[in-house]
This record gives sequence, structure tokens and C-alpha cells, in this order.
Amino acid sequence: VQLQAFGGGLVQAGGSLRLSCAASRRIFSNNGMSWFRQAPGKEREFVAGISWNGGYTDYADSTKGQFTISRDNAKNTVALQMNSLKPEDTTVYYCAAARSAVTTTSPRGYNYWGQGTQVTVSS
Repeated sequence: VQLQAFGGGLVQAGGSLRLSCAASRRIFSNNGMSWFRQAPGKEREFVAGISWNGGYTDYADSTKGQFTISRDNAKNTVALQMNSLKPEDTTVYYCAAARSAVTTTSPRGYNYWGQGTQVTVSS
């Protein structure tokens, strides 16, 4: 398994969750990493991205100030801290490794995907 996501679950509105993604070193070390989410019947949506060395982060307008992406290059992991969760944040979240050292908001910029982890926010 190249990428494996953890940490989804059920939380009440206003609560927090922390997603983690473990990657193989081969696809992690020099690559940007991002989180996407996809609701049934909708396109995969960029959530947040971080460059290979953590020096640059990018967020969707809908998650800016609410979610924080980070990475630990020693452990080959990337995390997404999600605060003040809302019912509309309910969906499956995916981690992805970019084709380059930086991230893009387009799913076409990624060649490795985790299996997805379900986040459910109850009202």
C-alpha cells in the first residue's frame, strides 16, 4: 500500500478530527501532498496541500482558517487537522501524493491516492 489514510469518524458539529496519512518513502520524500474530498455524485474537491518540505501550504477557500495541513518527513506522514466541523464537511477524504514537489488543486496533478476515510459530522 502506497498511501493509507486514518482518523475519520463521527463527530458532532463544532468538533474536531485529525486525519493522518502514511506513505511510502519513495512517493513521499520529494513530493507535495494534499487532501481531497468527494461526496457521492460530485467531483473530487481539493481541500489542502503542502509542498515537499512543508514550506508552502494551500487551502480551498471553504477550508481556509478551519483546516490545517502538516507533514512529518521523518515519519512519512501528512496530517489534516479539522476544527469547527460542519455537517457539510461530511464526506470521504483522500490523501494524495503530487507528481511534483508542489501541489495543485486539480486531481490530475496526483498519481497516488489513499483509500479514503469517511468523516461524518452530525448536526
